Amino acid sequence: MKRRDFALTLPALATLAHLPALAQSRRDTVVLGVTLEPPGLDPTAGAASAIAEVVHYNILETLTKINSDGSVTPLLAERWEVSPDLKTTTFHLRRGVKFSNGEPFNAQAVKYSFERAAGEKSTNKDKRTFASMEAVRVVDDHTVVIINQEPDPDFLFYMGQATAVIVEPKSADGNNARPVGTGPYVLGNWAKGSSITLRASPTYRAANALKIRRATFRFISDPAAQVAAVLSGDVDAFPRVTPRGAEQFKANRRLQTIISGSRAKTVLTINNARKPLNDVRVRRAIAAAIDRKAVISGAGDGFGVPIGSHYVPGAAGYIDTTGVNPYDVDKAKALLKEAGVTTPLELSLVLPPPPYARQGGEVIVAQLAKIGITAKVQNVEWAQWLANTYGGPKNYDLTIISHVEPFDLGNFAKPDYYWGYNNPKFNELFAKIKTTANVAERNQLLGEAQKMLADDAALAWLYQPQWVTVAKRGLNGLWQDMPIFVNDLSALGWS
Repeated sequence: MKRRDFALTLPALATLAHLPALAQSRRDTVVLGVTLEPPGLDPTAGAASAIAEVVHYNILETLTKINSDGSVTPLLAERWEVSPDLKTTTFHLRRGVKFSNGEPFNAQAVKYSFERAAGEKSTNKDKRTFASMEAVRVVDDHTVVIINQEPDPDFLFYMGQATAVIVEPKSADGNNARPVGTGPYVLGNWAKGSSITLRASPTYRAANALKIRRATFRFISDPAAQVAAVLSGDVDAFPRVTPRGAEQFKANRRLQTIISGSRAKTVLTINNARKPLNDVRVRRAIAAAIDRKAVISGAGDGFGVPIGSHYVPGAAGYIDTTGVNPYDVDKAKALLKEAGVTTPLELSLVLPPPPYARQGGEVIVAQLAKIGITAKVQNVEWAQWLANTYGGPKNYDLTIISHVEPFDLGNFAKPDYYWGYNNPKFNELFAKIKTTANVAERNQLLGEAQKMLADDAALAWLYQPQWVTVAKRGLNGLWQDMPIFVNDLSALGWS
């Protein structure tokens, strides 16, 4: 809890400083540090993972829930049945649930949410998932049937992601500023540029069970400031904190440090639609110029595992493709020459605010320079990156970003996606992956997809991040692993 939250006299402050740390914080509040401020609070309208870090499972809920170990369990749906062909899922909804504005949660709200996500005006980053729903049928208030055009073995997982939150029809258009959901918390205050505070929802179905009644998310992007905030006790926990402070955190007996696995992929994105990057030889040259271990050291402070395609160790169907485009400066130079590229070749390198991007950018610039590529760095704010790199004109050559979604190979089957990759053979292969129910066959196809992307050097893949979470001892319920980016406040409590 911040001292500015209280009107204390100097003598009172002096007295407070001598009290045990436990007495200085209320046991029903928590302050979390987060790296990025969300551009809005509607995860169905924006692609930034920072949105879900605040609202997912806290304000807005989904039919299913993804857990720390990647398993899927009931949330707004109490149970479900899946047809043998994997196309039809019947959800039986939780009864007695209300949105925070008092409106009832029911099958009509589910139908509205998914049809809205598939609609012409939708900016949902997973719009394709909802557009692939052949029908969303309301049987009664507490039963809804979803019929997909194709079988999808990962459908229940998708229904637990932030893009599948159930919104209240009357208030949906205002969710970006003041979201209305069925979750355990509601928006208290948003101090732009500083923090967001959530408070326990009086309409939540299990309000009395919540151990945390108020949570504040403080935005701290600078790595040094993150370390300082943790060590000073300014924050109670910092999920996905800069790893540069890991050794200090581990040595501090007042703190607990969790090293988490992830399904994220930190990549050097290459704009395949731009010349000369539309030449596979140039993309392969860029990949061959990069020493992944040096990038992990510089961008992730050593916390990461090298990857060679858009899949990570531990995921079903993973194959090691790091040998497809290995670090080889001489080969990279030869590939550029073969492609007819005259060096020095100047390319833009757009870097969003996260430390891994800014720190990693320094390493990438130095490595590309060795093969005659001059990377001109453009540091941008998150909103600029979303508007001009990810969306809009896609005005960039290279950029560094972490894609945190576990199952996002399908983005390579979208020709209009921001990296501009367009391979009909991959599209056919991905269609087979989506429609293959047999696990062994599907894993084999996933391996083929990884190899194809690596051969095409669609991106220059860097590493699988390992996230560092640090918290004061006594704060329980933190996720051990992070298949998705959420901060599940209802699981937290002090001992």
